[in-house]
Amino acid sequence: MIDTSTPAEAISSSGTAGKTQTYRGPFFIMTSLFFMWGFMTVWNDILIPRFKQAFTLNYFEAMLVQFAFAGGYFIGALLYYLISSTAGDPIAKLGYKNSIVVSLLIAAVGSALFLPAAGAISYPLFLLAIFIVGLGFSLLQIAANPYVTILGPERTASSRLNLAQGFNSIGTTCHVS
Repeated sequence: MIDTSTPAEAISSSGTAGKTQTYRGPFFIMTSLFFMWGFMTVWNDILIPRFKQAFTLNYFEAMLVQFAFAGGYFIGALLYYLISSTAGDPIAKLGYKNSIVVSLLIAAVGSALFLPAAGAISYPLFLLAIFIVGLGFSLLQIAANPYVTILGPERTASSRLNLAQGFNSIGTTCHVS
């Protein structure tokens, strides 16, 4: 049976409720992850002029980069909804940490596709890679947001989530044009 209890529930059920346990390490990792995922998201803006020049694209064709990424987000959310409404919540089955790892692996596969796309000089393959990165980030967001909220007391859950998401925003402003 898979343990679906939250870290806070695990403490109280393990008999160590008298001990104060902090989740600073996992929260630091998650906040760093939020920053990195924000940082990677804005690389699309940097890719557009490079792709436009390298593939001699018109404006519409160049904007397919944003469409592919946003499409990955949309399809990821839609697939998650359809799966969770028909077969049960995947996060409840896998757990938060495993769901985050799977999401990162999906994004990594998309990132790895940049190598063959560059070797083949294939704009459609680049778009597929960007779509897969967006899909992974969508699933990452679905798993990471609730995980951050359970990394401590319920009364401060929204503060933790706001702080982590703030680092996501900082990551989006720390790019080089």
